[in-house]
Amino acid sequence: MSGDISPTIPAGIGTGVGSMPGTDPRSTAKLVAAELDWPFLAELPARGLGADMIGRTASVLVEIALDTARVSPGEHPTYRIAGRPGHLVSRARGYLDADLDAAEEVFERTGLRGDGRPFTITLCGPYTFAATVELASGHKVLHDRGAVRDVAASMAEGLAELAADVERRLGCAVIVQLDEPLIGAVLDGRVRPLTRLDVMPEVSAEGAAALLGSIAARVNRPVVVHSCATPRWDVLSQLSNIAVSLDVSTLDAAQYDSFGSFVDRGGRVVAGVIPTTRPSRPISVDRTSSRLADLIDRIGLPRKVLAEQVAVSPTCGLAGADQAWAGKALGIAAQIGQLCAEDPMAL
Repeated sequence: MSGDISPTIPAGIGTGVGSMPGTDPRSTAKLVAAELDWPFLAELPARGLGADMIGRTASVLVEIALDTARVSPGEHPTYRIAGRPGHLVSRARGYLDADLDAAEEVFERTGLRGDGRPFTITLCGPYTFAATVELASGHKVLHDRGAVRDVAASMAEGLAELAADVERRLGCAVIVQLDEPLIGAVLDGRVRPLTRLDVMPEVSAEGAAALLGSIAARVNRPVVVHSCATPRWDVLSQLSNIAVSLDVSTLDAAQYDSFGSFVDRGGRVVAGVIPTTRPSRPISVDRTSSRLADLIDRIGLPRKVLAEQVAVSPTCGLAGADQAWAGKALGIAAQIGQLCAEDPMAL
């Protein structure tokens, strides 16, 4: 795939990545809307099974149901494809409905409804899903190429429906985020099969880009691929109209050319620069902004990209943070984004 990255991904603005601490959707929606001009539908995994990124994905899949596999006492339950929707899907959909209701209430009460601001909805990406969820046989979904394609198609259809519902409720411009922390393990063949005699099908960078692109095409809205792991530029370089969300502190000199090339061809970036848990020393907005500008300088990009192609976020989800730091981190992201928009040359 080729072409310019869609200009509808915002820049010079702060946002969040997905998860938040706590269990109260209303207080979370209120906090996110208060701190950010680019808010998001938060996941609250502290609520339990069905509230994490796999559960959120289970709640929107079309004609594919998930349940949990039986595990030994003390082990974390494993998600598994099921024959029909059961308690897990009902629970996950209940969480999603509660989150949507809370966001709609906050937007209505604060006068944000209908102003067309960007708003992110997040699902687990197809490869991380396939590397995590099991088939009825106990194999990972990744073991079956056909199952991976079916999941991707179901995910795309469900995302399109969810995006339309969110736009109707909030009057916003929906952006879709796909979380892909395991895509590197998939591409490198590091996902463990059920037994040593099994062989996981090989996934190429070209194939991964094509599958992600097919989801973006069906959703027909701006898409961001997020990972706090090492970016897979072999995939990202083949994607058009898809932005990347990453922890920029993990970039090293070996990746500068790939990052620079992505941005140089018009790529949009959500730059993770704020720690996900409270640091031992206070975070300075000015110093953090300057470090981001220094990175752009070292890569050899013009500072104007900070205003035109870069948004700012925490490095990953904030589910592990305390409530106070979660709000502070989003506020810092918003401040840095504003500085980038106003005068990137002065950072």
